Amino acid sequence: MYKNLIFTFFVSVFVIITGCNSTTQESVDKPKICPQCHMELPKSNKNTAFVLLSDKTIYFDDVGCMILWAKEHDVELKNVTVKVFTNDTKKYTDPYKLNYRIDEKTPMNYGFGAYESKQERSIGFDEVILKMLRGEHMANPKIRKQILGY
Repeated sequence: MYKNLIFTFFVSVFVIITGCNSTTQESVDKPKICPQCHMELPKSNKNTAFVLLSDKTIYFDDVGCMILWAKEHDVELKNVTVKVFTNDTKKYTDPYKLNYRIDEKTPMNYGFGAYESKQERSIGFDEVILKMLRGEHMANPKIRKQILGY
């Protein structure tokens, strides 16, 4: 009888410890989701961006999503820490110091790819914001046709 009681005790302890570990591991492995489009962020970081607010960091899968989110939440991007992942140097950088191509393949098809080096037909971040808010991006079929020429 004592053998069954001891066995049951150790099995119970094992189940409790294993259950706690799986919950902790699940939260560590949970993917980041873009708050604007609700898509999972790419593992490569290409085209991603983040906004650092006083209490949290908000990640985006596309520069365009960050701009739309900031507009909807009355966040002035010049007044907070913002970083955009560059396609050439593969690091997060101040978006106002970057050059943006307007014809890139991006997760939400907005088309704005960030580069530290000067690119042909590139624009600055202020113009990216303006184009996003006007709907002048590659996700708009008329603009896509105008940019790509077909």
